[in-house]
Amino acid sequence: MDPVRNPYAPGAGQRPPELAGRDRELQQFDVVLERIARGRPERSLVLTGLRGVGKTVLLNALRSQAIGRMWGTGKIEARPDQSLRRPLASALHMAVRELTPRHRDPDRVDGFLGVLKAFALRSAGDDAKLRDRWQPGIDVPAATGRADTGDIEVDLVELLVDAAGVARDVGVGIALFVDEMQDIPAPDVSALCAACHELSQQGLPLVVVGAGLPHLPAVLSASKSYSERLFRYVRIDRLDREAADRALVAPASDEGVTYEPAALDALYEATEGYPYFVQAYGKVTWDNAPTDPIGADDVRMAAPEAQAELAVGFFGSRYERATPAEREYLRAMAALSDDTHGVVPTSDVATYLGRKPSSLSPARDSLIKKGLVYSAERGTIAFTVPHFGIYLRKHATV
Repeated sequence: MDPVRNPYAPGAGQRPPELAGRDRELQQFDVVLERIARGRPERSLVLTGLRGVGKTVLLNALRSQAIGRMWGTGKIEARPDQSLRRPLASALHMAVRELTPRHRDPDRVDGFLGVLKAFALRSAGDDAKLRDRWQPGIDVPAATGRADTGDIEVDLVELLVDAAGVARDVGVGIALFVDEMQDIPAPDVSALCAACHELSQQGLPLVVVGAGLPHLPAVLSASKSYSERLFRYVRIDRLDREAADRALVAPASDEGVTYEPAALDALYEATEGYPYFVQAYGKVTWDNAPTDPIGADDVRMAAPEAQAELAVGFFGSRYERATPAEREYLRAMAALSDDTHGVVPTSDVATYLGRKPSSLSPARDSLIKKGLVYSAERGTIAFTVPHFGIYLRKHATV
């Protein structure tokens, strides 16, 4: 098979040639956009799921839908050690710039940009040196008395309300997309929830779409008790058989290539429908297949290469980030977990290692912060990466 024509795309956040199995989510977001545009009440949206199920890809697809409706959009990737002020100011600046050419009142837009600049400048303390002060690239004077108190919750509520007002003038809305949402620092999570609450109460055309790991709802709930009613939560999971086959067959068909049914059976058995694995196995199988149609023998011949690539790029890179104590914890989880759900009681990990649970808390908490594990519910722990337990049992060493 010609590797130049290989249609598969196993990249981080890279859109596959066929976005299979996500039609329902795309249709639902179209309804959200239309309802908000008509002044109807609607909740912000949160996507949750394991690594490799396509949350970032879907987030980008939803953003494309908003752009297609002429909304202003901006996107950020949260980091646990970074305040929302700078990235959110940049994303909102981009969103408003998309609306500016259609706004009839340049002074009103400049007024908002002044508020946005004031909000952004508060990212540095009053006593910060000039070289440490971030300049957001907004060519209007910073406003005073609006979104500039230094209290992130007060400032963010005022900023997003004003931004929504600019969008409403144009007859559209603003959509802010937040990837890795579970990594937002706790005070900023509280502020974002408060802002979404205010936007919802006023019926303003601004929606936040977040994506994160399975414990993201718990992070939001710990911040504001009303967050359970504030967002619509959508769990993004692996593809069913029909969708996984479509993700493989449709791109190949565009290149005039077909799969034998047995090959699709073998690929689904190997990938279990996880979108990243589907793309990874599809790419290697294509490159190793000598001719059309692609058969089960081609899948079997390609499987070791696909597994080796995943071991280095998908699993190994994450394992390398862990300290020796954290690796010990991960290996214990792998020994105790099954390959279907991977949920392990933390008390079992302590028993397996012959340690007191309290002595393992630092390693567990650090692994959660690194995004390698998550607490599915109180007293349990699970991998954020599908098949990570299998990898650890086969490859992990001290």
